Amino acid sequence: MKTKKPFYALAIGLAAVLGLAACGSAPTDSTTTAQSSTFKACMVSDEGGFDDQSFNQSGWEGLQRAKTQLGVEVVGVESKSDADFQPNIDSLIQQNCDLIIGVGFVIAPALTEAAQANPDIQFAIIDSSFQTPDGKPVDVKNGKPLSFNTAEASFLAGYVAAGTTKTGTVATYGGVAIPTVQIFMEGYAQGVARYNADHGTNVQVLGWDPANPDAGSFTGDFSDTAKGQQLTQQFLSQGADIILPVAGPVGQGTLAALQESGSTSNAAIWVDADGYNTTEFGSYMLTSVIKEIGNAVYDTIEQSVNGKFSNEPYIGTLENGGVSIAEFHDWDANVSDEVKKGVDEIKQQIIDGTLDVSTAYDPS
Repeated sequence: MKTKKPFYALAIGLAAVLGLAACGSAPTDSTTTAQSSTFKACMVSDEGGFDDQSFNQSGWEGLQRAKTQLGVEVVGVESKSDADFQPNIDSLIQQNCDLIIGVGFVIAPALTEAAQANPDIQFAIIDSSFQTPDGKPVDVKNGKPLSFNTAEASFLAGYVAAGTTKTGTVATYGGVAIPTVQIFMEGYAQGVARYNADHGTNVQVLGWDPANPDAGSFTGDFSDTAKGQQLTQQFLSQGADIILPVAGPVGQGTLAALQESGSTSNAAIWVDADGYNTTEFGSYMLTSVIKEIGNAVYDTIEQSVNGKFSNEPYIGTLENGGVSIAEFHDWDANVSDEVKKGVDEIKQQIIDGTLDVSTAYDPS
């Protein structure tokens, strides 16, 4: 019988350091042979909630898949703000969860304290290391980090954007200036730069400057869609026609602004999940930068059910299939064969190590 220990989370710190120690095995789509009706897998969202059509929703889908295919009991609790993290995690501890998964970088200090106080419970965190309130990574024996090198896939998306724009200007913005957001923006800008170098063009990126990241555009949260809409309207007025929002539900504001613009030349690049499938704005989706969060969640639960849980960090990459860009769907005819060929070549260069797309925000 586990001893359940309530905890009191210290102040949540937003830090720019990720401290994952090694890459774990690749996520899979395979079904399992293990069945456990007594195992309880639990998840706590960040402020975006499980219906954000992006980050949290992907994790929730992995949890539901485990319920269906592994026969485990699942529990999910949603956070509306940082203040909800501690009581939500504590409620899952009191419900005798065998594995508690936290979603997002911001929840890391609260989840770390809970894991340290309850060594008989297994924990996992999506998009972060376990860390102290001041952002210092810490190794937790019963805690598994699940991270994604999205710079690799964002690089491809930036290349596509630069090769598809009609105005010569693209844009990006984030919700909060944290590494798991900034890595998308940096990879995107690097991809645009690569296209410019290959083709002698001068496509501009609004909202992010690799030489001056402090000047990046951020809405300040992951919930206010009006801010996303206003910022997108500003980008459109400055000539941008392809926009990458890295802000969870705030990105819905970008989609609303694109629809309001009435232009069929304006498009978005979604993040975390394939926005063509998860939103009602598929016609505006050039592509998406995908994290296979659902697979990583499912695999972690399966390992835990089978007694094979470890705290070895998992890092999703292009090579192991943990990150990718989505199909172009309705925009396929707008992406030239030359750009598609370039994407395939660059992807292989990233995988074989001949092209370095590392950033200051990479998980390691």
